[in-house]
Amino acid sequence: MTINQRCCISCRRLADKSEFWRVVRLNNREISINHGMGRSAYICQTEKCLLAADKKDRLSRALKTAVPKDLYQTLKKTLSTRPSEI
Repeated sequence: MTINQRCCISCRRLADKSEFWRVVRLNNREISINHGMGRSAYICQTEKCLLAADKKDRLSRALKTAVPKDLYQTLKKTLSTRPSEI
């Protein structure tokens, strides 16, 4: 694994960390997206990986805390507002 590469918790794809969302559990058990220090997990910015992670509760297991369902909705909204790739 080279520097700045991470693995998606859903599909296990290895890529540059800029291609993923970083979901962070902060010290006070709050969940943050793309910033903060604490335990983190990376997930592809695709609907397929997001749905699989939600279905199998992979973020909760990776972060070792309960992840609210509205976090998945927030990520899905972010996905729909992104410009589509050609």
